[in-house]
Amino acid sequence: MKKIFQLIILIGFVFYSCSKMSDKEYMKSASEKVEKGNISEAISDYNKLVDEYPESELAPEAIIKLAALYHENKVKNISRKDALIKSADLFISISEKYPQIEKAPSSLFMAGFIYANEVLDYIKAKEIYTLFLKKYPEHELTSSAKEELDNMGLSPDEILKKKISMKE
Repeated sequence: MKKIFQLIILIGFVFYSCSKMSDKEYMKSASEKVEKGNISEAISDYNKLVDEYPESELAPEAIIKLAALYHENKVKNISRKDALIKSADLFISISEKYPQIEKAPSSLFMAGFIYANEVLDYIKAKEIYTLFLKKYPEHELTSSAKEELDNMGLSPDEILKKKISMKE
């Protein structure tokens, strides 16, 4: 009986090992599914890539692609606001999980931008922009983050009036 049990476990392990895709296969599969409009299946593949291969160089790229799908409102059965929040939170996760990658600063900035300009959650946006300035004080987007903080919640007319009055 013990040998039968061990054989069943071995067969299960072999089956699982053979059915698991590589990180590159998940990325390719997800990209193909996006092209065909199978967004929910693509999301599943991107998530599997991130979950099964968190140390892969493709994992941050998969998260960015997920964030883009939510930001572009391509995910069904989710409100626009919830999709934007999901997108921003995915961008934040890039900065948290993969701070060493080149796109980490711009991902964090993007999260702040989404919260400020699309979700209109100025408290959360301020928190994110402040974190951005603390983590990346020399980044090329630093002046943009400061400007976003200075003009948050203002209409274009109010920003223009503010700029004109500063020149006087």
